[in-house]
Amino acid sequence: MIIWIASYPKSGNTWVRSFLSAYLYSNDGSFSFDLLRKIQQFPKASYIKQFTENLKDLKEVSSKWIPAQDFINLNNKVNYFKTHNAMCNVEGNNFTNKSNTLAAIYLVRDPRDVLVSLANHRGIDIKEAIDILLTDRAKLSFNKEYGAGVVVGSWSQHYNSWKQFKLAPTLIVKYEDLYFDTKETFLKIIKFLNKIYALKVDDNKIDSSIKNTNFKKLKEMEIKYGFPEAIFNNKTKKKINFFYQGKICNWKNFIDPNLEQKIVNSFNNEMKELGYI
Repeated sequence: MIIWIASYPKSGNTWVRSFLSAYLYSNDGSFSFDLLRKIQQFPKASYIKQFTENLKDLKEVSSKWIPAQDFINLNNKVNYFKTHNAMCNVEGNNFTNKSNTLAAIYLVRDPRDVLVSLANHRGIDIKEAIDILLTDRAKLSFNKEYGAGVVVGSWSQHYNSWKQFKLAPTLIVKYEDLYFDTKETFLKIIKFLNKIYALKVDDNKIDSSIKNTNFKKLKEMEIKYGFPEAIFNNKTKKKINFFYQGKICNWKNFIDPNLEQKIVNSFNNEMKELGYI
């Protein structure tokens, strides 16, 4: 069955995915980008293509979400998948169901920092990025990065959709906790997984996995080897560095007070709940 590593884009998903790849799929917590292939993204064209070639029709693609997961789970293993999809329903098609999902880890980050990172990641300006962040039923779809299309919704829709998911145990993790209290937060994740399927808690391996997947290391690896999941800027046609800055409250250097207030007004309840304001 599937354990989801879910998040709105640019909220720490790749960091957690890297850590878990090192912890789960190496003997000693060592890490290379090749290990990320052990935790694929869903939905992805290669999984949906087995059921339909019409990858530009979101209704058609969404109708294949669960059949694709049924097929994946035929291996009778614990399967980890990264997703940026909201826990949504598209024209009667649910993203997942109880028979396919074992658990979920949901990463959430201050939407103001998400905005800055998203703008850099997609090679767009802040005002374009805020339209994605605020738009209900927003989609990141039909391109090389997301393959078969991803329904994200607004930042608050995305967060609430996973917070309200009750079909399987769900652990919500704040990016800020990963940043300020890395060891305890990753230990919390491993202990959560231990309760789900008795994954061994190995303190030394946790330390090694953290050391080998910290942001500085990942950034250095991207500079040296390139990052296969980095995308091209549509204007410059050059690859955009995936690992940008990874900072907390970096938004203060990029977002003017009016735009910041627009975010706070739009996401006031969720930001208060999470302690961002």
